[in-house]
Amino acid sequence: MERVLEGRRALITGSTSGIGLGIAVLFARAGAQVMLNGFGKPEDIAAAKAAIAAENGGHEPPYSAADLSKPQGVRDMCAEAVQAMDGVDILINNAGIQFTAAVEDFPDDKWDAIIAINMSASFHATKALLPGMKQRGWGRIVNIASAHGLVASPQKVAYVTAKHGVVGMTKVVALEAARTGVTANAICPGFVRTPLAEAQVGPLAKEHGVSEEEALTDYLLAKQPTKKWVEVTEVARMALYLCGPDSGSVNGAALSIDGGWMAQ
Repeated sequence: MERVLEGRRALITGSTSGIGLGIAVLFARAGAQVMLNGFGKPEDIAAAKAAIAAENGGHEPPYSAADLSKPQGVRDMCAEAVQAMDGVDILINNAGIQFTAAVEDFPDDKWDAIIAINMSASFHATKALLPGMKQRGWGRIVNIASAHGLVASPQKVAYVTAKHGVVGMTKVVALEAARTGVTANAICPGFVRTPLAEAQVGPLAKEHGVSEEEALTDYLLAKQPTKKWVEVTEVARMALYLCGPDSGSVNGAALSIDGGWMAQ
């Protein structure tokens, strides 16, 4: 593929699996230097590094195991990225966690963790890296929000709150940086095919006494009119567009990629 990110340096949070890893691999293929971040088994992290190295002439990417629930951890990760790559041009705020329960039953510690990782970490990373982007006159901030950054669902009070906050934060950063060469946008996916998401299908089938195919289309993907997963590659390519050439006028947008969910 065309190396449209040649010479760019990207920090991608939550990039040892799922959407984040998909973005990291595509960005490396497009010529970017990538720094990974995330938790996981040592073998999974090694596999993620190898996937990037395969796209980058065998060079293993820098990696941070920072705990993004802690502001100092986010700041330290950003400082490591600047040091390792001599600057950061692209920030992809992707890391996130989930927990479901009714509001009155929602554990306080789960609320705090989801708000910290899904929303506050994006703020602390943006605050740390935005000045350098402004100084260089170019930068791209892409926040991986969610369809739940635009609408709500029951049992997801912390996740919906955090993702709505991310969309609002994106708009503020876009306005403040509008004349600096830096853009900020949010991608709002529906249900994306990842191992964690696919693992929900079997239990749903058992719970409702239906086939796994019916559990997928009638329950998990009930709100997606296509009744199809959003693929990781689709989200990654949207992120690549936002960070590549000819996208500088896309700023402050919350871009849906959800099989028609928001059209209803």
